Amino acid sequence: MNYSELYSQSIENKELFWKNQAQEIYWKTFPNTILSEVSPLIYHWFADGFTNMSYLCLDAHIEAGRGQEIALIYESPVTQQTQIYSYQEVLVEVNKLAHALKRFGLTQGDTCVLYMPMIPQAVFSMLACARLGVTHSVVFGGFAPRELAIRIDDAKPKLLITADYGMEFDKIIDYTALFRAAKALANHQVDKTLIYFRDPSQKELITDEYDYEATCQDTSFCDVVWVKSTHPLYILYTSGTTGKPKGIVRDTGGYATALKFSMEYIYGVKQGQTFWAASDVGWVVGHSYIVYGPMIHGCPTILFEGKPIRTPDAGIFWRIIEKHKVSTMFTAPTAIRAIRKEDEQGTLLKEYDISSLNYLFLAGERCDPATFLWAKEVLQKPVIDHWWQTESGWPMLGLLTKNDLNPNAKVGSSNLPIPGYSIQILDESSQELPEDEEGFVALKLPAPPGFVTTLWNNQEGFIQSYLSHFRGYYLSGDGGYRDQDGYFFIMGRIDDVINVSGHRLSTGEMEEIIASHQYIAECAVVGVNDKLRGQKPIGFIVLKDHIKKNQDEIATELTQLIRDKIGAIAFYKQSIFVKRLPKTRSGKILRKNLRMLYDQIDFETPSTIDDPKIISEIALAIENSGRID
Repeated sequence: MNYSELYSQSIENKELFWKNQAQEIYWKTFPNTILSEVSPLIYHWFADGFTNMSYLCLDAHIEAGRGQEIALIYESPVTQQTQIYSYQEVLVEVNKLAHALKRFGLTQGDTCVLYMPMIPQAVFSMLACARLGVTHSVVFGGFAPRELAIRIDDAKPKLLITADYGMEFDKIIDYTALFRAAKALANHQVDKTLIYFRDPSQKELITDEYDYEATCQDTSFCDVVWVKSTHPLYILYTSGTTGKPKGIVRDTGGYATALKFSMEYIYGVKQGQTFWAASDVGWVVGHSYIVYGPMIHGCPTILFEGKPIRTPDAGIFWRIIEKHKVSTMFTAPTAIRAIRKEDEQGTLLKEYDISSLNYLFLAGERCDPATFLWAKEVLQKPVIDHWWQTESGWPMLGLLTKNDLNPNAKVGSSNLPIPGYSIQILDESSQELPEDEEGFVALKLPAPPGFVTTLWNNQEGFIQSYLSHFRGYYLSGDGGYRDQDGYFFIMGRIDDVINVSGHRLSTGEMEEIIASHQYIAECAVVGVNDKLRGQKPIGFIVLKDHIKKNQDEIATELTQLIRDKIGAIAFYKQSIFVKRLPKTRSGKILRKNLRMLYDQIDFETPSTIDDPKIISEIALAIENSGRID
């Protein structure tokens, strides 16, 4: 079956398609009901089926005789540690923690918040919760106390699992001070806190705090709790949450089915081949493709505590690919841009054998053509940009690499719809737009398995946020277009389309043009207020290292580039040169904050920002550049 046939079946006969895919995982009770509409616009998959995510990730492989094979590789250049765990060894650790959770009184339906660095105990905690039917909510380690408190108040956990500290580069982040402050701020009182001490010599406990190692001693087998397919496996709060949080709820059976399908068909890995998603368990990528996806599929998965650069250098990715014979890698375009900035010629890459690597996948933010082409040239491997969201849980656009169903990536595109996703480009009146015309990217309901089912304790908010704009569709919040070959181009958030003198222009398109300049490492274009035109674009520019050319000359060239490619209507007049761009820890550029900085609008520095000091650096750069009319 080729891509077109497979895709058509997934849309036209979706129940049969996903019933067949559901047979690829173990069910205690296989579902009779494949798809059900539980209320207008709300759908469930496999509602009467029973399974367990921890069983799928561990027990299923052990029972198949693969217990001694590698399940988890912990690679930490910041601590210079490597630890390798088999499926059996992971199960022992998960059993110990699951017994502790039971002693603390946690049962199916309870919630547990995890606030952890990138250490194996974070993975054990997720799997132990899943084993008992306890819904977990992973909060990115190091988030500010207020943000952790907001999530505690919404999820209302019985238990908080955390660690004493995390590490970034040469910096130690004191988690103890952060989570204690968060508990003091929260209205909901967490019963107990379980702390993993990375440094046992500094162990200090106060009331209702427990030592992870001392508590997790029972190595006996812990039975799994079989849960309905619709049981909430986890709550994941979208980054930048303020006020009423948006807790994305992920089911169990539909999610497991979708992940299994994606590992085989999208990422092209076979059981036993090493898969590496260079992300964090605090993000959706970490949930889907550090933990659950690879472990369901039987692939050794890498838990990486580090950065693409400075831990210790821009060759760390290639070193780990060689060391663990990585077959498929997944990272964010911002990581590749960082490597390119420090090693433009790929000199460090030449020191390593990456022949095991079959594919590099990019997602998390739009991949500009310059970054895509650079990665493809230096790696000499297929590079595939694909698109998905926290809400989707797995890819919506991409390519199917299984049997090379459609391996041809198109530069600048997130490629083709993944089976199960009926994606359309709509105008404001819900009409489908013709080829090459930019509009709202929307998904026709019902969404495939694994997609967000609701917001935690807020179904009305779920419908209002995602399903009310276009009746019968999920609104992605992104803008884009489809070309004559059916390839989709995601141009950025709807908010990033600006109106200059009545002309709707895409800042994503401008970024693509600027990034094509030979001296540019990275850029962000935002629309700022303009009294005459309504809005105008401003570029924040990061140059490649060792560029000697005068910045004023480069700025003139960038203005001309935009004029040549888009026209004078874009009114691109100003490039502000900065050493780095403000980003979330997951690599997304904080464009809204750049816009507010330029427009001199006060804002609170987002808790998701990678380095708060960058805000003052950019404010100074704006001041030194002036504001051009």
